[in-house]
Amino acid sequence: MNTVTATAMRPAGRIVMADVSDRALFKLMTWLSPSFPVGAFAYSHGLEFAIENGVVKDAATLKTWIEGVLSFGAGRVDAALFRAAYEAETSRDDDRLARVVERGEVLRGSSELALESSQQGRAFLQMVSEICPTARLEVWQGTLAITGRAPAYCIAVAVAAAISAVPLRAALNAYLTAFSANLVSAAVRLVPLGQTDGQRVIAGLEGAVLEAVEEALVRDPEDFGAAALSVDWMSMQHETQYTRLFRS
Repeated sequence: MNTVTATAMRPAGRIVMADVSDRALFKLMTWLSPSFPVGAFAYSHGLEFAIENGVVKDAATLKTWIEGVLSFGAGRVDAALFRAAYEAETSRDDDRLARVVERGEVLRGSSELALESSQQGRAFLQMVSEICPTARLEVWQGTLAITGRAPAYCIAVAVAAAISAVPLRAALNAYLTAFSANLVSAAVRLVPLGQTDGQRVIAGLEGAVLEAVEEALVRDPEDFGAAALSVDWMSMQHETQYTRLFRS
C-alpha cells in the first residue's frame, strides 16, 4: 500500500516525519471534509458574538482569535481529549475511554459550546457507523446508549481513527486543521472577509495547529486545562444575541 509522508514541526524547529497510508489519508479527508454531514457549518464557537462586539473585525484579529482557541481554549482541550480517547481505544481500555467521554462532556465553558461538541460528535459517530461499520464501533455505541452519553466530536473522531488504524499525529493534525478552517469559514460570512483573506488566515494558522498537535502529544496526558475566558464569555453572550446565524 502506498503511503504519504506527513511532516510536522516541533516547537523547537525539528521536523517530525510520519507515514500515512493512502487508506488513512482517504478516511481523514472524507471524515473531516466540509461535506461530511456533522453540521459544522451551523456553529461559530462564540465567534459570531466576538464579531458583533468588534473584537474580531478583520483577518489579523481573526487569526489571533483562533490561535488563542488552539493554544488556550477548546483546541487545547480537544487535542488532549483526542489523544486520550485514541490511546484508550488502541489499548482497548473501555474504563479509560468511558472516563474520557465523561470528561469531554464537562470540559465546556457554556451550554452552547457543549451542544456544539456533542451534536457534532453524535452526528459523526452515526454517519461513520453507517458507512464504515465495525464490531468495535457497534460495541462502543451500545455502551454510550446504556450510559446515556454523547461523545464530544473530538472523541468520536479519535475513536474512529484508532479503530481504522489512522496514525494519531495525522488524525489530530487533520482534526485541528478542520476545526480552524470551520471558524474561518464562519468569519468569512460574518465579518465579512473575502475568500482570499480567509485562505490567508488558514495558511497563517499552520504553525499554531502544528504546535497544538505537538504539545498535546508530549505533555502530561492528565493535563486537560484551558484558559480561554473571552471565548467562553462570548459564547455565553451569544446565547441571548438578538440576531444570529449560528447555533453557537
